[in-house]
Amino acid sequence: MEKPIYLDHNATTPVDRRVLEKMLPYFCEVYGNAASIDHLHGNKAKQAVEEARQAIAKSLGCRKESEIVFTSGATESNNLALIGAFRRFRDKGTHIIATAIEHPAVLDTLNYLQSEGAEITLLPVDSDGIVNLDALEKAIKQDTILISVMFANNEIGTIQPVKELGALAKSKGIIFHTDAAQAVGHEKINVYDMNIDLLSFSAHKFYGPKGVGGLFVRSYSPLIKLNPISFGGGHEKGMRSGTLNVPGTVGMAEALSLANKEMKEENSRMHEAAILIYHQLQQKFPDIKLNGHQQNRLAHNLSLTIPGVEAKALIHLLKNRLSFSAGSACSTVKVAPSHVLKAIGLSDEESFQTIRLGLGRSTGDAEIVADTLVGGISHFLEKINDRSAGTADGHGNCR
Repeated sequence: MEKPIYLDHNATTPVDRRVLEKMLPYFCEVYGNAASIDHLHGNKAKQAVEEARQAIAKSLGCRKESEIVFTSGATESNNLALIGAFRRFRDKGTHIIATAIEHPAVLDTLNYLQSEGAEITLLPVDSDGIVNLDALEKAIKQDTILISVMFANNEIGTIQPVKELGALAKSKGIIFHTDAAQAVGHEKINVYDMNIDLLSFSAHKFYGPKGVGGLFVRSYSPLIKLNPISFGGGHEKGMRSGTLNVPGTVGMAEALSLANKEMKEENSRMHEAAILIYHQLQQKFPDIKLNGHQQNRLAHNLSLTIPGVEAKALIHLLKNRLSFSAGSACSTVKVAPSHVLKAIGLSDEESFQTIRLGLGRSTGDAEIVADTLVGGISHFLEKINDRSAGTADGHGNCR
């Protein structure tokens, strides 16, 4: 049996084999601790880390390579950015603004910060998932110290007007953070041109390894300093203690370099594939709705609401042919409607009828994806219609 086509690249991406090749020597050959600089093994590891830091900083438009702090991923980066900034600047104010569609790594951290005295304002978004600049400006208070707005949404793919949001924050002397886990490696980013003070990212979202990421911390106009949230060695300029993941940082730098080089061609291919899949589905099922902004969106993301089709049931039905996600937030305890889909106006029922397709390098033929989805949806709807009609067998019994 052939393995199912992978359509969950927003959740994670496979490591590019070119990235893996770059990483391999740093597991068994160059295996020193990058903090052990008194000997050759440690120095070689440190050199590899600093070369990776320099490459990543350059690709994001940083002024200095030291503006990149290595972490275990965007979740840790978000925690460091939000908690570190709040604790550092709480003498100037305790008010933080974010949006209702942030990732749980931001929302849960903000919820925690309330226990430390933070006042949180979550702004609504429009039906496309865009935050309103005027609404943001009106929400700013005298004691607002931080604004956090996701660069691109992980569920619906909408890209925010980051440069304008950052400019507004800058004009008010407020720190601007963006969770760019979905955008780095997929969209062109220049942190200084875009007025960004803090930016979080994860390698595994752009064909790098899991368990490594970074946080951009601006050092010029203004100089941003964060309080550490972990202790024990003072690594990463005192902002993030812990032995550095040398193979991971090397792999992340290589993955980002490849992603940036191939971005234009990749996005063009993903955009064409997404349009093909959406149009073929809409031709067969005209009521299907594309969620998120129609133009300002990630090229590889499709959030689709399919009336009458339960997303989880469709995933189960096609599990041997396609791997994709539902548009609802699930835990081991309960299944809840997605806070993102609710924020853009979908009902609970519509949220549970929403799927997310994350296209990528390993997706393959879009025609096959579209045909498989059409077949799966048709089969599901036929079964529902049969149950509704109470179709009888030859003995007059319903089946």
